[in-house]
Amino acid sequence: MDLGISGKTALVGGASKGLGYGCALALVREGANVVIVARGADALAAAEQALLRARSRSDSFVRAVAADITTPQGREAAFAAHRDYDIVVTNAGGPPPGDFRDWQREQWLSAVEANMLTPIELIKATVDGMAERGFGRIVNITSSAVKAPIDVLGLSNGARSGLTGFVAGVARSRIAARGVTINNLLPGAFATDRLAAGLAAAAAQAGQDVDAVRAARQAGIPARRFGNAEEFGAICAFLCSAQAGYITGQNVLADGGAYPGTF
Repeated sequence: MDLGISGKTALVGGASKGLGYGCALALVREGANVVIVARGADALAAAEQALLRARSRSDSFVRAVAADITTPQGREAAFAAHRDYDIVVTNAGGPPPGDFRDWQREQWLSAVEANMLTPIELIKATVDGMAERGFGRIVNITSSAVKAPIDVLGLSNGARSGLTGFVAGVARSRIAARGVTINNLLPGAFATDRLAAGLAAAAAQAGQDVDAVRAARQAGIPARRFGNAEEFGAICAFLCSAQAGYITGQNVLADGGAYPGTF
């Protein structure tokens, strides 16, 4: 299927590896130009080269911006690389787990800044231009914890739920009639560095072999496996497509069936 986004330009956050890279890869394969942003310069440079090799169009561009997009300076750098984005994929690393009794105001503000306010700032900076041009796609990578909160991820639960509420309103505003959609993509357990670190920590705490912990976690997922970044990217690319123009304000859950609810 031709997704109708060849020649469009996308901004993808956290794109040096993991789910952000998977989204960038899917977009360049569809012929989109991509500006990728991440803090780690070395990993970002490697991702840039891999994306250039994966392009479906030799005249499309890939630009790497080594910056922290959760800061005003990082966002300025992203818009210095390109001004008028047709597609924005917001993605920032989740806050650390822990007990809410141990978190101070600074930890809460950091979580809200990265996982709520930064996506809102990127929406604010791009949505009106998208509406003027008659096409725009914004996809926020959030978490399955928005649907099924996890007790030790209170910082993420709170900040991402705030973003979800904001998107539910703005996606249904007058921009919806002008070709602009805003959706949230909620990953469950995907084979990323973050998941590997979490499994290692859980194994160490329980005094178990990490392979046993991994197997037990997979056994709790109806698909009996973890997701991979490429299939996540394919979902993201579809939400960015011309065909997805009638989908907006939605929370799209990708978790292998782990969430047990009907709605």
